[in-house]
Amino acid sequence: MTINKADTAVPVIGAGSWGTAIAVSLASGGNDVVLWGRNRVSMNETSETRENKKYLPGVIIPESVQITSDLKYAVSGRKIVIFVVPAQAFRETFENASAFLDPGTIVVNCAKGIELGTLKRISEIASEIRPDLPFVVLSGPSHAEEVGRLMPTTLTAASDDEECAKLVQDLFMTESMRVYTNNDVTGVEIGGALKNIIALAAGISDGMGYGDNAKAALMTRGLTEMARMGERMGGNRLTFMGLAGLGDLIVTCTSMHSRNRRCGILIGKGEAPADAIKHVGMVVEGIHTTEAVYQLAGKLGVEMPITEQLHHVIEGSVTGPEAVKNLMLRKRKNEGDD
Repeated sequence: MTINKADTAVPVIGAGSWGTAIAVSLASGGNDVVLWGRNRVSMNETSETRENKKYLPGVIIPESVQITSDLKYAVSGRKIVIFVVPAQAFRETFENASAFLDPGTIVVNCAKGIELGTLKRISEIASEIRPDLPFVVLSGPSHAEEVGRLMPTTLTAASDDEECAKLVQDLFMTESMRVYTNNDVTGVEIGGALKNIIALAAGISDGMGYGDNAKAALMTRGLTEMARMGERMGGNRLTFMGLAGLGDLIVTCTSMHSRNRRCGILIGKGEAPADAIKHVGMVVEGIHTTEAVYQLAGKLGVEMPITEQLHHVIEGSVTGPEAVKNLMLRKRKNEGDD
């Protein structure tokens, strides 16, 4: 299969900050794009102003991006469909869209997370609903605020189908976007999801006034947890040294663009998690992912002390300082122990 830019517009399903930024980036590469959001009033306003004032203010959306709330129009007859909805909303959105997807349509997911309840990755949900459709996950260090302004960004496209990964690579490559391919779907998905947990923890550390030493320790040992879980689920440990692991971890733990870090800072300063989420004003995937991964770690028997302590902080059974004490006084071990 080839995707000719003149053949069909590329639908981006999800008009939050990341979906809007992806639409702008694709348009900069010469693609016609259809940006879909469920709120008709909001989409009409965005279409008129050419700006997503709520989620990505200051970024002008090119005229080559059609804006709609009609899901059937957005996805019908397309060769590739890009989903950029929160992980907890993916199942419902994909089920609604799947009735209009032709056999062979390439499904690309750009969201990061694990579904609560089922504890499934996004690729597993897609395969459950439409096993006939090839799947690609696009992930890496990529704040919407920078992608939307066409600042240099590098991602990885992972798929079991090498041809599909290369098609997505070609589609997204621009002067400001570089894409690598990967065949480790599990590792890339786990890296993208779990780095949000560590970013929350790093934010809490910042909010409590701890320094660079504490954050460096959290990031390094957090990366170990990510790789440990990813490998247990069948991923390649080396994936976590790449863009979807270390790269995404660095950017999410250190930038104020990171909603997970911002939420963590507020919690570290004493706000309740629910109040912190409201103040951030957008979905904080790390909250949901912490709960899902805490359950998954127990189910699979994977040691994840940072995730465990963060879970207790979120549920309110321990305070931030207590969680730090619990981590610092754990049984001594060799750094190389798995």
